[in-house]
Amino acid sequence: MNFFAPKTAAERYARGRPFFHPVVLARVKELLSLEEPLPRALDVCCGTGLSTVALKALAERVVGVDISPEMLAHGPRDRGVSFCQSAAEDLPFADGAFDLLTVCQGFHWLEREKFFREARRVLRPGGWLVVYDNYFSDGMAGREEFDAWFLAEYLTRFPAPTRNWASFTEEESESVGFHLRAETRLANEISFSLETLVAFIATQSNVIAAVEGKGESLEEVNAWLAEGMGQFYGEAREMVFLFDAPIWSLQRA
Repeated sequence: MNFFAPKTAAERYARGRPFFHPVVLARVKELLSLEEPLPRALDVCCGTGLSTVALKALAERVVGVDISPEMLAHGPRDRGVSFCQSAAEDLPFADGAFDLLTVCQGFHWLEREKFFREARRVLRPGGWLVVYDNYFSDGMAGREEFDAWFLAEYLTRFPAPTRNWASFTEEESESVGFHLRAETRLANEISFSLETLVAFIATQSNVIAAVEGKGESLEEVNAWLAEGMGQFYGEAREMVFLFDAPIWSLQRA
């Protein structure tokens, strides 16, 4: 299934996803040695547009693309930002139209060969392809028992759907017309209340597969999440969670 096509999933996504993107894109700006904004950037798999709006820090004009019209309906209206419905593997833009193309938390869903061909086509020679993520993998700061619960309880009830995890080698990049210029990881922290943590977890494809895919009750899922994760909060209003953001910077040959 397309996990991001249902209207209900898009609504949860718009409410529950944290706005971490400026932190990662500040690092991208350093990696690309950008002293001034690029003319045009394309944000593929943009979802509800958080990554698109954040990309304004690197480009004068930004276009966000997603295959889901329900996701795009939540895209922020901002000066210099526009949105377009399209598959990442069949982009409706002219050759060499962009200086920068980003993919945030979506590369693992793409057909790689087709996407690379399109990315190379719409980028100008020397243009940049940046793929980044923000993995919810390092758990709750100071609460190793949360990590154990997440692995044993959450991932057992809501197993992760199959995907092609992002990874790049110099050889693979060269074969599709790109040079792998940098691969780095950025550790970052995000604070969640129990309410916002439940809202965030409910946006993950694991939960979407159960609710929109198999018809489980969202109310029951949220209650289960709140009970399971609430035990680690104690009297704390918010808890800090550790995220791991891999960044790959590729330059069009």
